[in-house]
Amino acid sequence: MHINIESKEQFEELRNKGVVLIDFWAPWCGPCRMLAPYLEEIAEERPNINIIKVNVDEFGDIANEFQVSAIPSLFLLINGEISATNVGFMPKPALEDMIDKNI
Repeated sequence: MHINIESKEQFEELRNKGVVLIDFWAPWCGPCRMLAPYLEEIAEERPNINIIKVNVDEFGDIANEFQVSAIPSLFLLINGEISATNVGFMPKPALEDMIDKNI
């Protein structure tokens, strides 16, 4: 599943459901736009992972909660607990490796 959140309530509902990869991004961020197709591919290839996209311009309060200071920032959560993080662009194989090593 690949979801652009529309409310803080939606985010809170989704963040604790199994394996979740949170992508903190912004439309003006070049590396974020480069990462987006890889996240979409992973969402299709791995239906057991929920990918939640959080636009930091719209949901700064959520970004602050996770202490996001640069984007893209990725947080891998398992049942609501942070398992891994990454700041900056990463190619798809590195992204898959991060997921595989931490779930």
